[in-house]
Amino acid sequence: MKTSTLAEPPAPSAARVAEQTALSVLMAISFSHLLNDTIQALIPSLYPLFKQNMSLSYSQLGLITLTFQCTASLLQPLVGRYTDRRPMPYSLAVGMGITLLGLLLLSVSHTFPMVVLSAGMVGMGSAVFHPEASRVAHMASGGKRGFAQSLFQVGGNAGSSLGPLLAAAIIVPHGQGATAWFSVLAGVGMLVLWQIGGWMSRRLHETKRKSKHADFAVALPFPKATVIRALLVLVALIFSKYVYLTSMTSYYTLYLIHRFGVSVQASQIYLFVFLFAVALGTIIGGPIGDRIGRKKVIWVSILGVAPFTLWLPHAGLTATMLLTIAIGLILASAFSAILVYAQELVPGKVGQIAGLFFGLAFGIAGIGSAVLGRVADSVGIETVYHFCAYLPLIGLLTILLPDVETGND
Repeated sequence: MKTSTLAEPPAPSAARVAEQTALSVLMAISFSHLLNDTIQALIPSLYPLFKQNMSLSYSQLGLITLTFQCTASLLQPLVGRYTDRRPMPYSLAVGMGITLLGLLLLSVSHTFPMVVLSAGMVGMGSAVFHPEASRVAHMASGGKRGFAQSLFQVGGNAGSSLGPLLAAAIIVPHGQGATAWFSVLAGVGMLVLWQIGGWMSRRLHETKRKSKHADFAVALPFPKATVIRALLVLVALIFSKYVYLTSMTSYYTLYLIHRFGVSVQASQIYLFVFLFAVALGTIIGGPIGDRIGRKKVIWVSILGVAPFTLWLPHAGLTATMLLTIAIGLILASAFSAILVYAQELVPGKVGQIAGLFFGLAFGIAGIGSAVLGRVADSVGIETVYHFCAYLPLIGLLTILLPDVETGND
């Protein structure tokens, strides 16, 4: 008589275990990015309340964004440069802790200087978080750098889209003090990032044990002049992308209220729809860049959005929502492609390049917000969108970029 036995499942290979571990790390760092950027997105979501309760002008709102963005932008390249030489895995949790303190201060700030100070602290937390978090994504990519950066970025984009929605549901009905409730998210983020810091520390120890050669000794793939020219083009593209994005994240709600007379809560929902499209575009852009090349993605994502931005200032409310969905989807695919492209241009400088480009994104957005706020005060909020409609045409500069396909795995 036959006896049935259950077959033992084959033991997973070491490579398979490593791949699963890396994916879990990518998911964890993406989740942490979601928490971090959900908290950060609360700042512009509070602008209608600040304007109503403290009688702030558009210029003052722009200065709040400028403080937050510039604090992050000035510190991030310095943090990235330092940690390329001396990685600090547990600084991820420290950065989230600084964000938590800024959030708590924001909940009790009832004067313009106090709001600016709390926004600066949140910016400082971002400066510590982003370069090392991007390094974690690079380390856990398994060669699929575009996918890894997109997965990391989509967490931030999802957080940015959730921020206004949560603000509409919690802060608008209950007031500015309800901002403190979001400190729970920062606490969860600190716990997750402490675990990621442990994984990163072990990986760095392994790498150091296997090789004594520094990563930054890798030669540049192009002549130095070509690399510098390409980096300057990428800076111009970042300018185009982030000045337009800040016009949406900082002033879109106020534009909708002014032009179409929607309520504050409805405007937050429209902003959520746009930011959700941004999150979706981000996760699509990286894998496509891995497959067809970063330069092609950059072409489409910057220049391809121009017809939609040019139409937007002339559209009705329903068309405006549909156009912003298209703009978010197309424009958002650019950053992961630009970041990985730049890291391939300058191999061995992962943290410094990440810090530089995240810093540029924050700084350009901050300065752009302040300038656009002055424009809105002087000639009206609708003029801002007529002006910004032409920014994607800067994407024509992509023709000057060399072909870097080393990242196509």
